[in-house]
Amino acid sequence: MTITQLLYTIAVAEYKNFTLAAEKSFVTQPTLSMQIQKLEEELGVQIFDRSTKPIQLTSIGEVIVEQAKKIVGESNRIKDIIDQEKGFIGGDFKVGIIPTVTPTLLPMFIKSFINKYPKIHLIIEEYTTEEIIVRLKNGSLDCGIVATPLEIEDITEKVLYYEPFVGYIPPPFKAKFGSEISIENLDIKDVLLLQDGHCFRDGIINICKTANSISKKSFSLESGSFETLIQLSKEGLGYTLLPYLHSLQLNEEDKTNLIQFESPKPAREISLIYTKNELKIHIIHALYESILGVIRGAILFQDVKIISPKKK
Repeated sequence: MTITQLLYTIAVAEYKNFTLAAEKSFVTQPTLSMQIQKLEEELGVQIFDRSTKPIQLTSIGEVIVEQAKKIVGESNRIKDIIDQEKGFIGGDFKVGIIPTVTPTLLPMFIKSFINKYPKIHLIIEEYTTEEIIVRLKNGSLDCGIVATPLEIEDITEKVLYYEPFVGYIPPPFKAKFGSEISIENLDIKDVLLLQDGHCFRDGIINICKTANSISKKSFSLESGSFETLIQLSKEGLGYTLLPYLHSLQLNEEDKTNLIQFESPKPAREISLIYTKNELKIHIIHALYESILGVIRGAILFQDVKIISPKKK
């Protein structure tokens, strides 16, 4: 039994296809298949049911893959120990970021980080929070940047910043709010939302539930883009809420439609998350400190109320 065989087995379990697993593992399909067959012969069991499409794990195969992930993780820890002993900060490092954070946070820290740590090959991948958690647990991501608190076993959360919600309120709706938005004045039937799967959407719904203002909408559109929501708001079809950092990127005309919430401002908590096995922890700490170094000057709000990113 070798680490390579375990890595190939984990890849097939993830992609449910030998050809795709081989491609992702940078080997030929016959090589991968042969190594997995040797492992099955050594163990005396079938790890995969090859008669199904897509390929499925057998019941004993599921147990073997879970143990294989632990073994591979522990083998990676040895390299981490050596790297830390040598003071080496480098190698591939995969970060998953939720889509509502990527366009604002990434440009703020990416250039300074890669200049400071040129030996790190930073790989940024955009996923939903649920996908990031799955990939953290199966080892295909090293850390994530998501809205918290999540309170998930075996996941560590290190808060980066608190980002207030800001109202994008076009003229037809401004009279309802005045100079500041009160949560009690929000009505979900007028709020244009991101599509399902975005935790920012769930945060907005949670704010409106707090206001006890849930009612049936006469018009319903859910988009994956803040820009689309802004354009629809400008057409008078409703209003929307934006993350504070995103509101800073608007043009001067659009900024005239921004209204802040009254204190305490509803906000989302953005954290760097990673598994408690703390693989590559020295790089995680370097990334955390780099982001903190640039974000402190951008988020100045203190009087905030954290809104849960989870569905209620």
